[in-house]
Amino acid sequence: MRHAIVVGSGAGGATAAKELQGSFDVTVLEAGREFRPFGMDLNRLGAWRKTGLFLDEREIQWLFPAMRIRKADHGMVLVRGIGLGGTTTIATGNGVRVDGNLKELGIDLDDEFEQISREIPVTTSHQKRWHPSTRRLFDICREMGLDPQPTPKMGDYDRCIRCGRCIFGCRQGAKWDARRFLAKALANGAGIVEHCAVEKVVIRDGVALGVEARRGWRREFYPADLVVLAAGGFATPVILEESGIECEKRLFVDPILCVAARSSGVSSRNEISMPFIVQKERYMLSPYIDYLSFFFNSGWRAPLDDVVSLLVKIADTPKGSISRTAVSLELSPADLTRIAEGVGLCREILRRFGVDESSVSLGTMNAGHPGGMLPLTANEAGSLHHEWLPANLYIADATLFPASLGNPPILTIIALAKRVSRICKRLFAESETN
Repeated sequence: MRHAIVVGSGAGGATAAKELQGSFDVTVLEAGREFRPFGMDLNRLGAWRKTGLFLDEREIQWLFPAMRIRKADHGMVLVRGIGLGGTTTIATGNGVRVDGNLKELGIDLDDEFEQISREIPVTTSHQKRWHPSTRRLFDICREMGLDPQPTPKMGDYDRCIRCGRCIFGCRQGAKWDARRFLAKALANGAGIVEHCAVEKVVIRDGVALGVEARRGWRREFYPADLVVLAAGGFATPVILEESGIECEKRLFVDPILCVAARSSGVSSRNEISMPFIVQKERYMLSPYIDYLSFFFNSGWRAPLDDVVSLLVKIADTPKGSISRTAVSLELSPADLTRIAEGVGLCREILRRFGVDESSVSLGTMNAGHPGGMLPLTANEAGSLHHEWLPANLYIADATLFPASLGNPPILTIIALAKRVSRICKRLFAESETN
């Protein structure tokens, strides 16, 4: 049987491993380790922040190894998950379909989304259990004509205990993450190598022979007939560049900025993250407590139980770049205008909510939805294979997205990875019959 290497175990990688195993003998290479939800008491950490020990967001990895932070050259905080399940384990479980940019290229993923609907429960049933403060925010947005919609969530939210720790890993198993697909791949015979940081694809005469990876102090070569890169929008471009495949300077990251205020006893933290969404032109709003800002931004002085917060997430202009040592990002004037408009709406929502306007503060600009550095065009609508890649090297993550989504990308990445896997199986089956 032909051998496939899948790099990464997040949304794209776990999906590709599940779909390819059986047609290929699949090995997943994951830079991290087994994921463990963050177990420390947040109130205690909230007290610790007064000591001034929390100085830099990158320190979070010492408390929570699954969350890694890089900083761009202009200071934006970049978040990624590392470990089994990738960033899905520290995401908020949103199941939003946002494939309009792909459809414009002629890529119709309707069949894949229909398959996903049979495999992953997607629900808005959590609305029945919203905290009163969430209902009030929702009603205010509706009164303002903002058309708020309950956020589709992936998983079984009858199991949700509203602990508000979605981004720290769901200890109740309510939130779906990519480890579910990974487990299916492993049950069907796939293998996995943890603590295995892939550095480059080894290419000779236009053919990918396998990958070179670092495990501890050793470098090892993993041969393959097919290589699927799904290490995420921050890591896949670096692997490509190290392999001699130049990427485009079109990195986007979906920046978010939270607007927070003090409201005594609001208990917003005892709610699922992002319970509803307001969609605007190239940006969105949603209730969300940004714990990085809470712990590391001195402007967030209210106790955790007294914080009410809304995020602004924008679809940024894709013009950044990333290497192994640096990230270059700069928001365009249009990006800054969208952020300012979103912040203004958040301030008005909070004013109507009844907060003391003098307590309103902005969080730390951060981002965690990278992609776009080897974007698909209409020429690749059928193949999903960029012409710069060897014939047996594919990508199955947001690196392929032609533009920022400005929305939760996980569901769309899964659909894209399903299509990539189907193409790979068909092409290799055809090659065996010829």
